[in-house]
Amino acid sequence: MARANARKFTIRAAVEHAFAHQKPRYGLFIRTIGLARAEAKLTLANIAYNMGRLIFHERRHAMG
Repeated sequence: MARANARKFTIRAAVEHAFAHQKPRYGLFIRTIGLARAEAKLTLANIAYNMGRLIFHERRHAMG
């Protein structure tokens, strides 16, 4: 059981880090009517987060 939890922990840590970053920055508080709207809001927040990460890595790569 401990080994199974350890495997799950590494995945959860990566995902929860992204959501923790999105909450204050993008106002990620999903209070919508319908699953489709909630999914759209979450998708847009994920796209914005990923674009920010891409810019960060591109700048870091360009600096050397």
